[in-house]
Amino acid sequence: DINTLLLSFTTNLLANPAIRKLSSVLTRNRFAGMLPTADAKYENVDLYAPPAFVRGMTKLNREAFKKSVSVPALRVKKEIINKLMKSLKSVALQRPGVKRVVEDPNDENHKLVLLDPYKISTGVSFGEPEKNVLKEHNVSAEIHKYNLEMTYENFKCEEILRAVLPEGQDVTSGFSRVGHIAHMNLREHQLPYKHLIGDVIIDKNPGVTSVVNKTNTIDSTYRNFQMEVLAGLEDMVAKVRENNVTYEFDFSKVYWNPRLSTEHERIVQLLKSGDLVFDVFAGVGPFAIPAAKKKCIVFANDLNPESHKWLQHNCKLNKVDQRVNLFNLDGRDFITNIVKGQLTKLLNTGTEQNCGIHIIMNLPALAVQFLDAFKNLLEEPDTSQAVLPHIHCYSFSKQDDPAEDVMKQAEDVLNCELRRHCSVHLVRNVAPNKEMVCITFQIPGEVIFQKQKASKGKLYLSF
Repeated sequence: DINTLLLSFTTNLLANPAIRKLSSVLTRNRFAGMLPTADAKYENVDLYAPPAFVRGMTKLNREAFKKSVSVPALRVKKEIINKLMKSLKSVALQRPGVKRVVEDPNDENHKLVLLDPYKISTGVSFGEPEKNVLKEHNVSAEIHKYNLEMTYENFKCEEILRAVLPEGQDVTSGFSRVGHIAHMNLREHQLPYKHLIGDVIIDKNPGVTSVVNKTNTIDSTYRNFQMEVLAGLEDMVAKVRENNVTYEFDFSKVYWNPRLSTEHERIVQLLKSGDLVFDVFAGVGPFAIPAAKKKCIVFANDLNPESHKWLQHNCKLNKVDQRVNLFNLDGRDFITNIVKGQLTKLLNTGTEQNCGIHIIMNLPALAVQFLDAFKNLLEEPDTSQAVLPHIHCYSFSKQDDPAEDVMKQAEDVLNCELRRHCSVHLVRNVAPNKEMVCITFQIPGEVIFQKQKASKGKLYLSF
């Protein structure tokens, strides 16, 4: 049968000595994460792995990462080193903190160019471009051994953590950067090593002076979360720059997500000078302040007193405080009072409206539920030329079709059809099988105006 044939073929193939050797090299380098060498001379050198005995370390001991390895080197006269290095760059040794050119202990007139043992093992390992350059400068392709003393500084962050944490388990070296703060979301098996992880993150990332770990989900009224300082300073007041705007805030008390920079910019690009913008859940101002800098008239609100404080601070910091009206209200109260008041005033002027009206609702866990605040919000105006607000509402979805799911969420709350008159933008993947989505639509007159012709069942847009 087919299984017998396959077994016979595999057995005969592996009987070939050359195939067995190639299989061994590929298997070994698969786990080392390297390409196979051209020669067995340096095949046991692993520059990417710290000493094995650091496995299980929970308190960082930098001295324990010292190791000595033999690497290939090329002997070159001092006066032509600079002429050669550009041509040898692709095969030269590249490790953090390691000098690629060192003194030759046996000849003061020469230096040694350290080479990558996974690319060069003998003189024949050089490619044609390197061979031609060596020949042009009369440099021997003979390979010498150099004993390289490696330390903690010569290993990358992920390499250190992979060597320390339990073998076969996920290793994290990724984090969100918020000013000087590295924000991590450690998993259960990583927690025993949390302080070591924090120390390594600070060591390997210039400018990071604090490392924190989120200890619960963002489910509080004020959208902040509990965090633990793993390493470094306790100072949580961060300064960040996003889309040419500077923000300052206490990261432990407000919500800030650096992964939303592109989304902030996308929405602001939709705005025009003179537009009226209502930011229902404004946070520290990533929508409101760029909108004000674009000379929009902005009304920004947030329930969290700390967010409101830093929003006010950031408006002054960016010199837009004269164009931003600030509120510290529940989102529903903001809609039914401030938004209603401003729209009523606009409708009652009786003049032609040249501005756009945008309402931003960035509270993905709950924003859709606030849409019902727009039902019967305004009295129907005498003119049919009234400009209706565009709503940009964010939500989470765990469905296979997140766009359809979020549209249905909004339709169910407003009791009207939106799908033919809206756009849905996938913002980002928040977690496995969880998407953040923005639905944008012009709110139907049949929804927002008190006097409306209602039919049985759902209301439908009519433009």
